[in-house]
Amino acid sequence: MTVYLPLSPLIHYNERFMPVFRIHRMKDLPRQQFRWAPHVSGAANVKPKDYEVSDEIAAENEYAAWALLRNSERPLGVGDLLELPTGQLRICKYVGFEEARWILPEGAVAASETNQTPVVHVPPSGAVEMPTVQA
Repeated sequence: MTVYLPLSPLIHYNERFMPVFRIHRMKDLPRQQFRWAPHVSGAANVKPKDYEVSDEIAAENEYAAWALLRNSERPLGVGDLLELPTGQLRICKYVGFEEARWILPEGAVAASETNQTPVVHVPPSGAVEMPTVQA
């Protein structure tokens, strides 16, 4: 008996077959602090200022990307991030890859919120002066 599988879910024309991970390399000073920090469970909070955007790599998953880069000039190190096309982050730790998320300083968050909210100033007397137009 022959079983035929539908090809439509397996083949997508004009699309990549593997996700492309963007590599974020941790800078040297934060890497030293990260290496000696105790392992904690749950999503890691990472600061964009501690990372530099590097290359991209196509791989089936983060472990395949690690294996492809293992013998390269710049293998993935502890603390490096892989960003999926969906924006999800995976951080390389001694125990494998775990979820991570960007955290922004409070000043940057407050500034972005104030830019989105319009501020209207009303004179305390409630009177509004209209500009005069001269002909």
